[in-house]
Amino acid sequence: MNAPRAAAPRADDLPAFARSRWWPWIGSAPFVLYGLFLLSRGEVRWEVLLLMAGVPALAFATPGTRRLYTGLLPLGFVAILYDGLRFARIAGTDPSRVLLCDLRAAELSLFGFVVDGQRVTAHDWLQRHSHPALDLLCAIPYGTHIFLMVVVGVVLYRRDFLRLQRFAWTFLLLNVAGFITYKLLPAAPPWYFHAHGCAVDLATRGNEGPNLARVDLALGVKYFHGLYGRASNVFGALPSLHVAYPTMAFLEARPVLRTPGRVALGAYTALMYFAAVYLDHHWVLDVLLGGTYAVALLGVVHLAFRRPAR
Repeated sequence: MNAPRAAAPRADDLPAFARSRWWPWIGSAPFVLYGLFLLSRGEVRWEVLLLMAGVPALAFATPGTRRLYTGLLPLGFVAILYDGLRFARIAGTDPSRVLLCDLRAAELSLFGFVVDGQRVTAHDWLQRHSHPALDLLCAIPYGTHIFLMVVVGVVLYRRDFLRLQRFAWTFLLLNVAGFITYKLLPAAPPWYFHAHGCAVDLATRGNEGPNLARVDLALGVKYFHGLYGRASNVFGALPSLHVAYPTMAFLEARPVLRTPGRVALGAYTALMYFAAVYLDHHWVLDVLLGGTYAVALLGVVHLAFRRPAR
């Protein structure tokens, strides 16, 4: 069955705050101020200059660009948030607060099973039974989840502007909630336990894990090594934002997609749940919490962004 065609966007599709004459100033100010801060540090980067000039240009140019600015603004805030985290890194984190073997013990208690007389986690079993084909399959969602957010955003902009706003603001809130949780409950991923045991070393660099390392080697690239080697915080496994992103995207985009699109996005989301565990990047607890964050925050944003009565 084909999805119903969404009505063309109207001026009253914008939330009340976005119809204020101050909205272009308020929304674009953080990008200009953050850009000036980086320039004062001698960081002259093209993406910084683009944000400093591009966001105000969209905000003030025309009613059409202002609509685009309103829809995409939260994604720009996520870019600032990601970049700004490098100034914090592991500040305030104490090794005694990092969840590691106690988190593994909880995983064993809740989801463990017995193999050859020994209780193991799903990660232990999957690492012993990994396969190059599964490595490559699971690398697909792990290497494309940010691109998926862009594609879903474009589809929603074309088909239902209100859904784009809910999608974008939920994406921002997911990242804020995730980063706050990382600071309050720092947690080591399964690959860290398998590589280092129960010893917490805050100087440990990010790692793509053995499965994705094999994918890099098989493809003759260093994509995943470069991607995860730049991670600002190794102890940010709880919750899994890898799982939260496609969960939120599927729930918000499903009503405007045709059947093939729904099936493809649903399969992608299910594969991400499996990949997060198979690739040794997240505990099952992390995965479940990531999905819970996505559902809960999307529900909150739906309350704030309601479709106007026709």
